[in-house]
Amino acid sequence: MIDLEALKSIQFVIGSDGKPSAVQMNIETWESLLDWMEDTEDRALVKELLPKLRRGPQPASTFNWNDVKSDW
Repeated sequence: MIDLEALKSIQFVIGSDGKPSAVQMNIETWESLLDWMEDTEDRALVKELLPKLRRGPQPASTFNWNDVKSDW
């Protein structure tokens, strides 16, 4: 989980045009942010696949072993 207090330590680099052009943070905050984003992606993927997972195993279009075992 990302530490919201750590996000307060983020610094913005201002370009010559007076607009923010970069962000600076310590590596621990960066790694926490990456972990949080990955977890968020994973949760979204599971949420998307949940209806399919709830339906249970689906038949696959594979070969019947008895039909192909002599070829092996």
